[in-house]
Amino acid sequence: MLARAVTHALVGLDARRVEVEAHVGGQIPGFTIVGLADRAVTEAKERVRSGVRCAECDWPRGRITVNLAPAALRKEGSAFDLAIALAILAASGQVPRDKLDRHAVHGELALDGRVRPVSGVFAVAEGAKRAKMPRIICAARSAHEAALAGVEPVPVWHLAEAVAYLRGELEPEAVPARNGRPPPAAPDLQDVRGQERARRALELAATGGHNLLLAGPPGTGKTMLARRLPGLLPALRDGAALEVTRIHSVAGILRPEQPLVTTPPFRAPHHSASAAAIVGGGRGPRPGEASLAHRGVLLLDELPEFVRPALEALRQPLEDGVISVARAEATVLYPARFQLVGTMNLCPCGARGDPLLACSCTPQRLTAYANKLSRALLDRFDLVVLVPRPRAHDLAGPAGEASKPVRERVAAARERLEQSVPTRDEEADALLTRAVESLPLSGRGRARVARVAATIAALADSGVARSEHVAEALSYRAPRELTA
Repeated sequence: MLARAVTHALVGLDARRVEVEAHVGGQIPGFTIVGLADRAVTEAKERVRSGVRCAECDWPRGRITVNLAPAALRKEGSAFDLAIALAILAASGQVPRDKLDRHAVHGELALDGRVRPVSGVFAVAEGAKRAKMPRIICAARSAHEAALAGVEPVPVWHLAEAVAYLRGELEPEAVPARNGRPPPAAPDLQDVRGQERARRALELAATGGHNLLLAGPPGTGKTMLARRLPGLLPALRDGAALEVTRIHSVAGILRPEQPLVTTPPFRAPHHSASAAAIVGGGRGPRPGEASLAHRGVLLLDELPEFVRPALEALRQPLEDGVISVARAEATVLYPARFQLVGTMNLCPCGARGDPLLACSCTPQRLTAYANKLSRALLDRFDLVVLVPRPRAHDLAGPAGEASKPVRERVAAARERLEQSVPTRDEEADALLTRAVESLPLSGRGRARVARVAATIAALADSGVARSEHVAEALSYRAPRELTA
């Protein structure tokens, strides 16, 4: 007999429909899986055989052939286990074939028949919805995630529960599309003492979505400041929240107690990360840190210590908001509209810029250190701030302004920017024109200064960007210490 189950394979962020066709017949026992399956899929034979027996079902005695169609699409991972098991049981007459046809199936099987959650359930549930399949049979821990896509999940802890449901012996409990515990609060800005210019830059970056580079001697609070930027960002709107949730679902980093990502993500990879880890890749390929930071913040602490290919690979997403990963099998696109925040010392020894220490670096070392960051990459930072050593009375003084009132100002200014971007008056235009010749500014740099000036005007509740706004924006351009 022949039966089928419907599941999906992930290609980038897209879920491609896969029909699991199972045929049971013949006299010589055997079990074969065909359809361009990788090793993890072919190893499903042992998991499925053991799981079926632990579910107290009969293992068919004849020859079992499972085809994963379309055969030209590569199948990877263990998410096909549950669909294979149910297709075999339907082909052997142990569950109704017509009822199985109306469900999407997604999950991994343990040897004892337990159904384990797998990555990408949200994307798979979206694929099921597009195919007009009203229900998806999945692991119980993935049920809330599947419900976010607008399909009805059938949560199962064990293969036996899936069998009982298909036989009509078990009615699944309703699973609402909701979150559980809220995410932990971000570090508060009031922990920072002094550093008024850097605090101002954080507020501007949060308002306009600008890229920020903090440079200065070690111990001045650069990383501390950078980690407080996410706490100044408003919560994600519904469409953006679903975008981020889809990426995190495919990457397998969603928390079961909080399937919907409602706060801007914050990613801070170690400087030993490879280019593939930063922008995505691998055999899959899989999304990288830049995509995981979509609609949020990507912090590269000790920026010059990252390998240059990883840094240069960020130039495309910083301009386009998308990453194209090309492989022999397919080319996939990952969203990557993030805010880049970098921190760095001014020299290899770290003493440059500190009035209490003497820099021991030779001119050659300084030149080599500065050359780790290309001018093209530096040009993509809208705000560059030199963070000095804090003064004693600042460290001993009262706490600074907390994140909450700053976040409220940021939200109000963002609304004003969405309604109308401030225009420049004649004096502001003239100042910007002179700056192009004297600094000098590239075309990209000019556009970024204009954007920062508009952000400054919006924070000042001004519908016009004036010369003082442009002057402040120009003061955040990269200083000579970073390019010499």
